[in-house]
Amino acid sequence: MKGSYLNDEFFSRLESLSLELRADLAGFFGGKHLVRTYGQTVEFADYREYMLGDDIRRIDWNLYSRFEKFFLKLFTDERQMHTQVFLDCSASMGKDNPEKAAYAVGIAAALGYLSVHNMDKVSYKLMKGEASEDPFGTIVGKRAFFKAISELETLTFDGETDLRNAVLNTRNMGNNDGLTVIVSDFFTNTDWKKAVDYLCYKKRQVLLVQVMTPEEADPLYMGRMNLIDSESVDASDTKNMRIKIDRASQEAYEMAMQAHMEELRTFCNSRGAAFVSVRTDQPIEKVLFKELLKVGIMA
Repeated sequence: MKGSYLNDEFFSRLESLSLELRADLAGFFGGKHLVRTYGQTVEFADYREYMLGDDIRRIDWNLYSRFEKFFLKLFTDERQMHTQVFLDCSASMGKDNPEKAAYAVGIAAALGYLSVHNMDKVSYKLMKGEASEDPFGTIVGKRAFFKAISELETLTFDGETDLRNAVLNTRNMGNNDGLTVIVSDFFTNTDWKKAVDYLCYKKRQVLLVQVMTPEEADPLYMGRMNLIDSESVDASDTKNMRIKIDRASQEAYEMAMQAHMEELRTFCNSRGAAFVSVRTDQPIEKVLFKELLKVGIMA
């Protein structure tokens, strides 16, 4: 993939970050995320009175000698979470723009690396058509992660993606056990809102990352232009057209783009999901260190 971000220097800069997940998630034991339930770590949290059936090995005998009552020591609980990264592999994400493809893969790789670096699991769901391919399975540990990433760099972007069905048709989604990220430009006629609602129903923490090029976010074209839909398979497709672009057209596009982004942001806020919109001329580190910090995904 031309212009790949994936190298040792890129990953080393990420090691000071970690994913900030909700404390009410219920992942597997053995991770590094503190949750609100009490568990078996060595970090003391609180006391409570002994109740019939409790493990007597957890009684604090020093407190018993002072108060002549039985109290149990409670410790914090740490869980291993599962990060799922859904990557839109449609043509608009990079068929004719290798830089956009590399940027989207870079964000997906960065989020995956932060997961395995903090002892979490990660899986990549490659959205193509109405399905999501899962070529690597559940990834645990950096060795398996780097093997998967080397294959992700060869990914091709083509055709159309139905965001709704690609998410809803995913098997083994999991329930209340981690973060789900959708990386896409969201230039789609499909009902992406149903996908977000489904993820919220599964009690997953949700993040939408919109990736756009500067030309998509703020086009500066003027005059007569041939507009070709990158996901069109037929040159005679009605979505392809020749039009004259003037200042009024640019203003209309700008208003439509702002309305589209506001719809994404407002809907995500209404569902407790996070949303960030980024351009490929922004350093990925800015996205991770600044934008994701703003929405509470990064710490």
